[in-house]
Amino acid sequence: MRTVNRVASLLLAAALLVGGALLAVQSLLVTLRRPTPLLDQSGWYDALTSTRWRDPTVRAAAGAAVLVGLAVLVAQLRRWTPLRLRVDEGDGWYLHRRCVERRLADAAGAVPGVRRARVRIRRRGTQWHPRVRASGDPAARAEVEFAVHQELHRLAAPRTGRIDVRLLPLRRPA
Repeated sequence: MRTVNRVASLLLAAALLVGGALLAVQSLLVTLRRPTPLLDQSGWYDALTSTRWRDPTVRAAAGAAVLVGLAVLVAQLRRWTPLRLRVDEGDGWYLHRRCVERRLADAAGAVPGVRRARVRIRRRGTQWHPRVRASGDPAARAEVEFAVHQELHRLAAPRTGRIDVRLLPLRRPA
C-alpha cells in the first residue's frame, strides 16, 4: 500500500503544481490586461452560473467524486499487513515480516514429520501472533510450537502472543 500511496501523492502533487502554475500565468495575464488563451473570461462565468444540480453531468461528476473519496478513505483506514515488525520499542530495530515468516516456516518444517509449513504473522500492539499451517502428524503440534518459540527467541522477538499451529494430516497417494 505504501507504493500506491506514494504514486497517488505524486500524481496529486503534479496536478496541483501544473494547476497552480496555469492559474498564476492566467492571473498575470488578466492583471496585465492581455488576452488569456487558457480561459475565456465570460464563458466560464456563464457556464458556472447556468449549471444546475439537475443536470446529469453535474450529478455524475459529484457521484464519481464521492465514490473516489470513499474509496480513498476506506483504503487509508484499512489495517494493512505491516512490512516491518518492530523488535524493541526503545531501540528502533525492525525485521522484515516476510523474512521472519520464512525463518519460522523453516523452523517448523525442520520438525520431523512436518512438511510444507507456512507462517503468517499478525501484529497487535507490541505482540506478534504467528499462525503456522503445515502438513504432518497432528501429534507433533507441541514440537512445532517449541521450534517456532526457539526461532522467535533467536530473532530477539518481543513478547509473542499465542502461536496458532494447525497441522493437517498428510494425504496418502492413491
